[in-house]
Amino acid sequence: MEDALEQLDRELASLEQGILDAKKQHQQQLAELPKRCQQAAANLIQYLYFRSEDRKSLQEQLHLYGLSALSNSENHIHRQIQTIRERLGYRYAPEERNSCTYAYSQEQLAANSRELFGEADNPGMPAIMVTFDTGFARDSSTIEALLLHGMNVARINCAHDDEAVWKSMIEQIRSAERATGKSCKIHIDLAGPKIRTRLLGKGQKRGKVKVAVGDQVWLAETTHGFDSEDIVLHPNEEGIIASLELGQRVFIDDGAIGGHISAALPGKVAVSIERVSSKKGWLKEGKGINFPDSRLTIPSLTDFDIECLRFVCEHADTLGYSFVKTPQDIGRLREALQKQGCNAPAIVYKIETPDSVANLPALILEGMKSPPFGVMIARGDLAVEIGFERMGEIQEEILWICEAAHVPVVWATQVLENLHKSGMPTRSEITDAGQAALAECVMINKGAHTIPVLKSLKDIMERTSGRRTKKKFTLGHLHIARDFFQPG
Repeated sequence: MEDALEQLDRELASLEQGILDAKKQHQQQLAELPKRCQQAAANLIQYLYFRSEDRKSLQEQLHLYGLSALSNSENHIHRQIQTIRERLGYRYAPEERNSCTYAYSQEQLAANSRELFGEADNPGMPAIMVTFDTGFARDSSTIEALLLHGMNVARINCAHDDEAVWKSMIEQIRSAERATGKSCKIHIDLAGPKIRTRLLGKGQKRGKVKVAVGDQVWLAETTHGFDSEDIVLHPNEEGIIASLELGQRVFIDDGAIGGHISAALPGKVAVSIERVSSKKGWLKEGKGINFPDSRLTIPSLTDFDIECLRFVCEHADTLGYSFVKTPQDIGRLREALQKQGCNAPAIVYKIETPDSVANLPALILEGMKSPPFGVMIARGDLAVEIGFERMGEIQEEILWICEAAHVPVVWATQVLENLHKSGMPTRSEITDAGQAALAECVMINKGAHTIPVLKSLKDIMERTSGRRTKKKFTLGHLHIARDFFQPG
């Protein structure tokens, strides 16, 4: 056994040296960050190195000898490796010990979460963010009830309503705070590019048109060259059609309708419909369109978003940035906020495209230049873009990487959705709500049964948080981590 333990320590020593080298390679990048973020950034880089290769064999050996298997060490990976080596007899000088301990990292993540979302009702439980409906603008009693049942953050979406309604919502929130003695943060989501179905010609008057598997639908900017029976859609943003190529997939209405591009002509493309999941087969006006295989050139920050920034800066505690894909997108938002000449709210970056997943480490390191900030797993568009089958693994990877960076996460989209709409939850969404407790904030959408959702969500999370903080995982390599060290 002694030889085996010595061999295990040599493997850990080699791993530790690799982790130290990874940090050294990014030393200049770390030095450019605010001091409060340097420790977390270093841990992120070291964790990415750790996960850039398959560590399952090492994990099994550690477990075999009753040592930490490193499966819950995202937020203090180097210090945990040092702790194991100390158990095996290695002695560190005091200055060699990494100060990013489990306790330190937990404290930092909790402090960052409080800055973004305020104090949760119970320690160790996520904050709850509630999406506001238009009717809330004139309904203070409902908002009081939301606060009393656990709402910590009110979400206002700039994609809906207007400034007058948003302001009225905020006034009702402040009134409800005074009435209940509860505090509430204001989160305002920028609309981002509105890639939505706009019917041209057939179905335009009714706002919907029938489609079936085998049909052909056209994407174009005008009806020129089409006859009255052709189904023609405008994607509602200029420049998209020119970016589309043969064979690329197109999904409409959260993936309910899907197909691929079967013809690409100047100014228009044909989409052959291969899936229609809705029972009646309606393709409706104003539904989202996703192009998961296409490199779209439209900006993440739109002219409308920029117009909203004055209001956002005046009223928001946090700002949701939709469809952010690259660090350059973050730079553009910062420049736009600086032009407002006001104190910018903390930014929550919405991860909802394959590019934003692949670039997550770079987005986090860029976000660290202006702390605090958060990450939202925007599971609606993200599931359509990356494929529903991958959603489980991707949301876990995002949680791991953000944990390593001490960055708070918002778990969003369809949390207890069936309960919210019908008053009765499905079995699977109860499990999903339990998984949501691994994030620092949980967002619920609009619905007719918001209070029952809050009650159920709190009950589920209280039970879940008492049983675990993180799950035990096997440590295969992460593509995101490997690509960070081996781009291209």
